[in-house]
Amino acid sequence: MKILLTGKDGQVGFALHKKLASIGEVIATDRNELNLEDSDAIRTFIEKIKPDMIINAAAYTDVDKAESEIELAHQLNAEAPRVLAEKASQLNIPMIHFSTDYVFDGLKNEPYVETDQANPQSIYGKTKWKGEETVRNHQKHIILRTSWVFSSRGQNFLKTILKLIQEKSFLNIVNDQKGTPTSTDAITDVTYKIVKTFLNNPNFKDFGTYHVALEGETNWYQYACFITDEAIRLGLKTTMTSQDIKSISADAYPTPAERPMNSRLDTTKIKRTFMIELSSWKEEAADVIKIALIKT
Repeated sequence: MKILLTGKDGQVGFALHKKLASIGEVIATDRNELNLEDSDAIRTFIEKIKPDMIINAAAYTDVDKAESEIELAHQLNAEAPRVLAEKASQLNIPMIHFSTDYVFDGLKNEPYVETDQANPQSIYGKTKWKGEETVRNHQKHIILRTSWVFSSRGQNFLKTILKLIQEKSFLNIVNDQKGTPTSTDAITDVTYKIVKTFLNNPNFKDFGTYHVALEGETNWYQYACFITDEAIRLGLKTTMTSQDIKSISADAYPTPAERPMNSRLDTTKIKRTFMIELSSWKEEAADVIKIALIKT
């Protein structure tokens, strides 16, 4: 089993590289080994290694910067997945691709299901949606949409809050955007199970789009308070407490990119199809905070 994994230095790619090593040969790439800005280079690389599966964990993820770096965001989030899927079709191999809650406009009151109409409001969301659409042209695809990804490495909201509460005396955090923080461990475990399913069932037919998110929901303000309280409980010396975090509306904190007010994802489909259990976001966040504090 030879797996091509892109984005090995990203949050999800890094975790996947370690997890998938027990299954087979993982050819994990970053931009030095495989430049996803060069479509011809992607084709040549895949023709050379002839993988049995492609897992695309690479993406342009700077949501606000994407508003000004439109061409680069399009190349990494839409064009590169198109070429990867094209080659997967030619080789008749499965492809797993990661997407985002930002393909939705956030106006729905309930958690989003996979069949809900996409209506991205940002360049990041629009390019990720285009990437999804190109991947769907390949029959043997799995698209995993996830939300509010966190881990003990890389850049994410949890890591940012841990840093800021050791430097600032107060914070203003948005309270009217709701969603579910989701750990790279959870995403990796789900992906691992899907890959194992492919291996054990060559006649697998349930390809398509799936939502992956932990159980429960929160907003950015509540999430920041949880991180702060948990870090202090674990002994982190801070310059502030959760009492010093002020909740504000999104209107009071304008950003270049518009973000969905509701990022909740319904995970019924993936739990039923792959017999998966998902833990609560608080449990996973507490574990990651503990690991992050050990590293610092």
